[in-house]
Amino acid sequence: MLLLFGGRSAEHDVSRTTAAAVAAALDPARYEIVPVAITTEGRWLLATEARAALADRDALPSAFEVEGAPVTEAPDPAEPALVPLDGTAPDAPSPTDVDVVLPLLHGPYGEDGTVQGLFELADLAYVGAGVLGSALAMDKRAMKAAFAAAGLPVARWLAFRPPPSWGIRAS
Repeated sequence: MLLLFGGRSAEHDVSRTTAAAVAAALDPARYEIVPVAITTEGRWLLATEARAALADRDALPSAFEVEGAPVTEAPDPAEPALVPLDGTAPDAPSPTDVDVVLPLLHGPYGEDGTVQGLFELADLAYVGAGVLGSALAMDKRAMKAAFAAAGLPVARWLAFRPPPSWGIRAS
């Protein structure tokens, strides 16, 4: 079971806390956990100490960048991210040898259908909503339009997006 957590959104630390709680709740006799972290810069990491760090939510380091911890990352961002990254333990399961992925990412780049699309392309089973459901749930304007088109009641609402001249990127 691959626990994917961290991510590029402002909810990075919330995702790390979620991963620690989920890992602590899983029975190690029934599930082999392969933790994969995504840094706030978008690097995918797999560390040997990840399993121990996930066991204690308070000990979970930011993106596993702890002095002395062997952290490896994908050598080239253009290469596929779901490849074995930890060369220190030859018998350790790789991220491509998992039965299911638990995407524990919060916010954009995790709950918006982007990572779900990656799993679909990689033919990896995952838990949660699919690409369209995730994308609609993140875009409240599109979700309300879809609900209304399906004949579902929708409360009155008003969408506000700042003009480009404000220098704010609308999501």
